[in-house]
Amino acid sequence: MQEAGGAVAPGKTGGSAVEKDKSRYGLKRAVSGESFLFLGFFFVLFGALGHRMGLVNMMNTMMNTAYQLLLDTVFYIMGIAVIAGAVAGLLSEFGVVALVNKVLSPLMKPLYGLPGASVVGVLATYLSDNPAILTLANDKGFRRYFKKYQLPALTNIGTAFGMGMIITTFMIGLKAPAGENFIKAALVGNLGAVIGSVVSVRIMLHFTKRQFGTEQEAGSGEAGGEVAPLGNYRVTREGSVGGRALEAMMDGGKTGVDMGLAIIPGVLVICTLVLMLTNGAGAGGAYTGAAYEGIGLLPWIGEKLSFVLTPLFGFTSAEGIAVPVTALGAAGAAIGLVPKLVASGGALGNDIAVFTAMCMCWSGYLSTHVAMMGSLGFRQLTGKAILAHTAGGLCAGVAAHWLYVLFTAF
Repeated sequence: MQEAGGAVAPGKTGGSAVEKDKSRYGLKRAVSGESFLFLGFFFVLFGALGHRMGLVNMMNTMMNTAYQLLLDTVFYIMGIAVIAGAVAGLLSEFGVVALVNKVLSPLMKPLYGLPGASVVGVLATYLSDNPAILTLANDKGFRRYFKKYQLPALTNIGTAFGMGMIITTFMIGLKAPAGENFIKAALVGNLGAVIGSVVSVRIMLHFTKRQFGTEQEAGSGEAGGEVAPLGNYRVTREGSVGGRALEAMMDGGKTGVDMGLAIIPGVLVICTLVLMLTNGAGAGGAYTGAAYEGIGLLPWIGEKLSFVLTPLFGFTSAEGIAVPVTALGAAGAAIGLVPKLVASGGALGNDIAVFTAMCMCWSGYLSTHVAMMGSLGFRQLTGKAILAHTAGGLCAGVAAHWLYVLFTAF
């Protein structure tokens, strides 16, 4: 029976039609078991935060943290992205990306399974932060060197080297109470991060090959995507050298602005939650509702798992596990814990190597992967990217520990 207007009346036929189409349109029952599961999880999570911090303090901390992240992190990343985008546009326009691709393909292909052009992204993120690689990835001249299945892995390789220069310089600048410097440890940590990045990218490519195959071009359907062989030609803008340079910088900078806006929801929502689960109370152990306060749950979990993690990473003290756990949310916050550990004798050369490797490789990936994958257009693969990068970061820490043991044995 059909009602006026063409709607199917409730009944056997209409119900079966809905059942048939529900998977196609993403339909679920209005009220289902997941409604109650979500409510339970929601009340447990925010009930625990509110019970520990106080409801008013929890709400104030949440809003103040999001506001500070917007000012201190998002706009900073946007600034980096605009500059990186302008530089990327120039590198692509004048053939530097093509040159790097040709020279380093013999290394990057067997090591990572990516084209040589991806090393430009490694340098960009090492000198700045994770999202710098997104500006490159949105440049048509850069994308055309990739197959579609390789593009999502840019999130993993970019994150593995994010803030590398800052973290390495910070670690080298530390001094042990006995006057020991940590130059060797920081360099070993960089090697560990390289190993972790290879593991992360290779796992991610395993997932993406199964979804996209290995033949589809990343630039198919784009202007300039189907041109003469890549090895011999590249697409350039029209006009004089100066005009091309100016246009390339402006287009690249605009891409950086778009990317900076795109990451706002991911950074504010995910990073606020992670920081509230990672950090402790304010000064004097009291909650005031200020930004960046939290209940210290993630470091507590890490301490309980120290019987497994300490042998793997060789930490001098159980407190050391708080550094890589904090790096899950923010590398800057993680390295801020290190000076106190060094001063108290709780972190030695091996610890610095592991901290460098894991802070670089993870560099806040829980708070940036969602936004980065969304910006690349592969949000559905976010879970797989996080899984691959979790394994990569753990391998980076283990590799740094054993490399340090090996190098100090001679």
